Amino acid sequence: MATTARKAKPGRAPLRRTRQHGEVSLERALSKLGLASRTQARELIAAGRVTVDGHAITDPGRPVIPERTAIAIDGARKPQAAVVTVMLHKPRGVVTTRSDPDGRPTVYSLLHDLETRVVPVGRLDLATSGLLLLTSDTQFANWLSDPANRIPRVYLVTARGRVTPEIAAQLVVGRTIDGEHLSAARADVRKASNRETHLVVTLIEGKNREIRRLFDDLGHAVTHLRRIKFGALALGTLGVGQWRQIGEHELDEIFPGRPKRRKPL
Repeated sequence: MATTARKAKPGRAPLRRTRQHGEVSLERALSKLGLASRTQARELIAAGRVTVDGHAITDPGRPVIPERTAIAIDGARKPQAAVVTVMLHKPRGVVTTRSDPDGRPTVYSLLHDLETRVVPVGRLDLATSGLLLLTSDTQFANWLSDPANRIPRVYLVTARGRVTPEIAAQLVVGRTIDGEHLSAARADVRKASNRETHLVVTLIEGKNREIRRLFDDLGHAVTHLRRIKFGALALGTLGVGQWRQIGEHELDEIFPGRPKRRKPL
C-alpha cells in the first residue's frame, strides 16, 4: 500500500534532527581538523570540493563528528590521528583548566610530555585530588559524562565530626540545595570519631562540587576528597602528579559500551 508524506501543519516549524554528542558543523570541523579556516571552509564547501565519507557536501552546516568522519578536500584527507586517553593523578591545588588567570598550576602543566591535545572528562575542583581522565576523543568524553550511561565515580571522603550511618543514608536520599537536587548513589562509613569521619561515596552524575555541597548541607564540612575510581578504572598505585596513557584494548575492557571511532575509508 502506497504511503504519502505528511505535510507540516500551518504555523508549525518542521521537526529538526537532534544533534548528537560531539557533532559540529562541517565548516567548523574543517577548522577543528586544521584543514581550513572557517571562511575558507565555507568557500570550499560551496564549490563542492569537500566530501564527507566519500559524498560531496555543499551545506556548511551539515552536522558531522570530526573524530569519526572521513572528511576530504579535493579527495585529499588528513590522516586520522590516533585517540589518546590518559589517566592523571591530580594533586590538590591544581586547577582543571588549560590556563588560569590567577597563575595557579593547571593539570596541563603536568602533561608537558604529551603532544596530543586532550580535554578533561568533567572536572575536579582545586582542593580535590585523584583520578582525572583526559582524552582527545570528544565524543568519548561526552559519553563518559552523560548521566544516562550511569558510570560510577568513587571518592574517599574525610568530613568533620561524626557522620553516622543514618546521616550517610541522607546522602543517598538526596537534598535540594539552591534549587538543585543532589544525591549520592552510595555512601558507606569506614571509620568515625567525634573529630572526623572517613567514608566511601559513589556518584553517578557528577554535578558541580556535589559531594562538598551535600556534606555542607548536613553540617559536616569535607576536609579531604579524592577520587579513586571512574567506572572500572582504578587509580591504583599511580603517584600524585603522575599520568599514564590508557590503550584502546584496555578502554574496551573498562568501558565495553563506549562509542567507537570509525576507521578511515
